[in-house]
Amino acid sequence: METYIRLTLFVVFLLVFIVQLYYLISNYKSLSAYKVTNELPEVTIPISVVISARNESKNLAENLPYILQQDYPDFEVVVVNDCSYDDSEDVLKALKIQYPQLKIVTITEHDRFKTGKKFALTLGIKAAKNEHLLFTDADCKPASQHWVARMAARFTGDTQIVLGYSPYYKTGGFLNAIIRFETLKTAINYLSAALNGGAYMGIGRNLAYTKTLFFANKGFAAHMHVLSGDDDLFVNQNATSTNTTIEIHPDTFMYTDAKSSFGSLFRQKKRHMGVGKLYKAGHRRMLSLDALSGLLFYALFICCLVYYFEPILALGLFVFRWIIQILIYRKTFKKLNAMSQIWYLPILDFVYYIYISFFGLVGTFVKTTQWK
Repeated sequence: METYIRLTLFVVFLLVFIVQLYYLISNYKSLSAYKVTNELPEVTIPISVVISARNESKNLAENLPYILQQDYPDFEVVVVNDCSYDDSEDVLKALKIQYPQLKIVTITEHDRFKTGKKFALTLGIKAAKNEHLLFTDADCKPASQHWVARMAARFTGDTQIVLGYSPYYKTGGFLNAIIRFETLKTAINYLSAALNGGAYMGIGRNLAYTKTLFFANKGFAAHMHVLSGDDDLFVNQNATSTNTTIEIHPDTFMYTDAKSSFGSLFRQKKRHMGVGKLYKAGHRRMLSLDALSGLLFYALFICCLVYYFEPILALGLFVFRWIIQILIYRKTFKKLNAMSQIWYLPILDFVYYIYISFFGLVGTFVKTTQWK
């Protein structure tokens, strides 16, 4: 009986190994082969950058000038001061004197009506004068003065959504490494899906879409009751195989600080992961299969070694998958300025599947009551 159980487990190990290879080869090769254009495009379509900020006076003072100083001929920056009780108002007024392209929208607290980020963004979008909208957060800093130009240049043909990349700063420590790797893997997933015609999410720290698309699909109305999802749920519901593209030139990266404690990370991921259950069914199945097969791959690999059941074959499959990962990820990691992490791939990948499985369960069963 024990032999049959061990054989069954090994067969399952082979199956999840095949599933993982499928994801690596079929899903991710398009991003690996994607060509990044270094030539700076000439584009002049008017752009409105929209930022929602609550109690972000320090970040606004530090990061907003880098956005206001973008090298672009026609753009405005709309900042929604969402019920802030810090010095945000004073910071914004001072910046307004220096930068006339800054537009300030102020929301005041109401005893009976609690606002959230989606409400703030909706007001910002309504206040924006331009059709093409570019979004980020107050705690983000663009990698260059060409962020607006390169993101705007992707609005060609039928494109209505542009997905960008927003990495975290490297500060050292294992928690920082895991957060940066999870962000990298998430980006590889959603950027690859967009290239394959199945875009399912984007990141609000670096995302662009048209005002027409927003209002034609009633904005965030379908999920206004959910605190998060202003970025990924909006893309999930409105992206098609023809209206979505990506931009991953290093000039367009939006950098921000990662959480420095598990407690703050827990609160952030609890809010983010809770919206996954609202994705389209096909996207939920795809993400769940990847997470489950990855977790089982490592769990069953360890079982094969511990119980000494075909350990050489199991180790061979592990090494083979690792080699395929390096071959496919190498170019992608280089494009996303993450080559330093590729040498720790087996450890980071193992922890990653535990990480997303844990926070996936937390997001499913623990309710979040505030966005900030």
